[in-house]
Amino acid sequence: MTDPEAALAAMTPLAAIRERIARTAAIARRKAGDVTLIAISKTHPAEAILPLIAEGQRVFGENRVQEAEAKWPALQEAHPDIALHLVGQLQSNKAEEAVRRFDCIHSLDRPSLLTALARAMDKSGRRVPLFVQVNIGDEPQKGGCAVADLPALLGEARMAELPVIGLMCVPPAGIEAAPFFALLAKLADDHGLPARSMGMSDDFETAVMLGATHIRVGSALFGARG
Repeated sequence: MTDPEAALAAMTPLAAIRERIARTAAIARRKAGDVTLIAISKTHPAEAILPLIAEGQRVFGENRVQEAEAKWPALQEAHPDIALHLVGQLQSNKAEEAVRRFDCIHSLDRPSLLTALARAMDKSGRRVPLFVQVNIGDEPQKGGCAVADLPALLGEARMAELPVIGLMCVPPAGIEAAPFFALLAKLADDHGLPARSMGMSDDFETAVMLGATHIRVGSALFGARG
């Protein structure tokens, strides 16, 4: 019988991540296909991205609008089926560029950005799916909407007819992530939102167990940042 860990070690990083998603989803009685793997390519050059594209990865994430504008036009021209997600903080004055460049934005966290995104979507005619980023650990150094402010922000988004599909979080570092993922899943359920963007290289299996629909994996695919 093949040792499962040895089998994983023999795979490419992308194949190993996919296998781990599939195994965890099976334990959670979920379908692996219900979990979107976002390969976080921030700070990595096109040469590092091309092998993942060749292996079939089609969803990538960037932290900054400027980096995406510099790196992705040629890649997406060659591979028009690639979807690009913005997973980093977004300045309101970059909303128009973000709506033009990205297929999904994970960082709606305040009314001023909501207003800027609504204006940008109305201007462009593009309705880009959004996640509200929640400051799930109430950390002052992190971006994200406070849990207490979430109902009001979602209400404003509905009034502005913005396509909010789910919630996103980055749990506090160095402590067990499960309670924070469970809270985000409950908040999403309470507000009737189907999507949960949670889980990164070190904790994505926990996130899949607790209902993640989108996981954001960088270092486990690419190694250390470039």
